Amino acid sequence: MKAFFKKQPPIRSLIGEGTVLHGEVRFSDGLRVDGEVHGDIVAVGDEHNILVISEKARVHGKVNAGHVIINGCVVGPVQSDELLELQPKARITGDVRYETLEMHQGATIDGELRALKTADERPTLKLAASSRL
Repeated sequence: MKAFFKKQPPIRSLIGEGTVLHGEVRFSDGLRVDGEVHGDIVAVGDEHNILVISEKARVHGKVNAGHVIINGCVVGPVQSDELLELQPKARITGDVRYETLEMHQGATIDGELRALKTADERPTLKLAASSRL
């Protein structure tokens, strides 16, 4: 069973709306970003982790974590070692690398989209169905 099917780790840290942070952010377990980060956001440790970048969030830097959920704006490369969920308001300007990708209608990527797996392995790609008729 893949790691992203395990129980979600707790979100222990929050960068709140209205907060602007300059510098690298390193976290374990879970992090939710509702504010603005000018710098890299990187998960540390070998543990299962989750990063949520909300609709109001803005990140200017590299993003690297296991399970990444984006519904805001990221300017910089994104790497998800387990599952990358791009929700309808996700906007990424930068290259994206993923193990498994779930992309909702409305999400945009301006950059190269590439699976982490080798050419012999098939990447998992799921396009989420629209709830609109």
